[in-house]
Amino acid sequence: MHQWVVETQKALAPLANAENASFMKSYMRGQFEFYGIQSGPRREAMKHLFTHAQLPEVDELSLVIDELWSLPQREFQMVAVDLLIKMKKKLPVTMLADLQGWITTKSWWDTVDMLATHIAGGFYLRYPNETMKYIALWRVKDNIWLRRTTLLYQLKYKENTDVPLLFSLIKDNKSDSEFFIQKAIGWVLREYSKTDAEAVIAFIETEKLQGLAKREGLKWLKSQGHIPSSP
Repeated sequence: MHQWVVETQKALAPLANAENASFMKSYMRGQFEFYGIQSGPRREAMKHLFTHAQLPEVDELSLVIDELWSLPQREFQMVAVDLLIKMKKKLPVTMLADLQGWITTKSWWDTVDMLATHIAGGFYLRYPNETMKYIALWRVKDNIWLRRTTLLYQLKYKENTDVPLLFSLIKDNKSDSEFFIQKAIGWVLREYSKTDAEAVIAFIETEKLQGLAKREGLKWLKSQGHIPSSP
């Protein structure tokens, strides 16, 4: 096992809290084991390993992330995500294939949403052509987490959003009743409504979005009084 992963285990294991672990496991529908460490104490315990001198080399990073992903406690996957975000400006484009594996392994919103908005989103800004090849593949997959990633990777783009692409991706998924897909549609529309309210309202009306996607998509606009609270 890579020494950075060994040191991570040494840093986290002493902080295990059985009561917290039981609550966290229940909250995540029993899908993962936990040490029971909240995000603040976890990041504090890892601070010394996130210094420039202690970070793994870029060419070792995929191995480190894979090993963290293989460990049973969910905190290790969250450390992996933090590590990727810390090093996201250095990630090579070849890591897109690895990213697909991390999105589709031990998948849940806590890892996928961060991988989508920070890592896939960062790749697209740095390597748009190469990343678009993966977006094109992911948008037609049955895997809901890959499709959720295609919906969310532009979440933070604001005026730099590729609006035709975003709306096309939403059209791909609007008939899917899966909660995590409808929630993602609403979330990304809500965020983009802060940049172009009229475009979002028109899109929701034209595409006849309903239910969760519509409620979430219009939530910010309603809170700001841009549209009536009960349209």
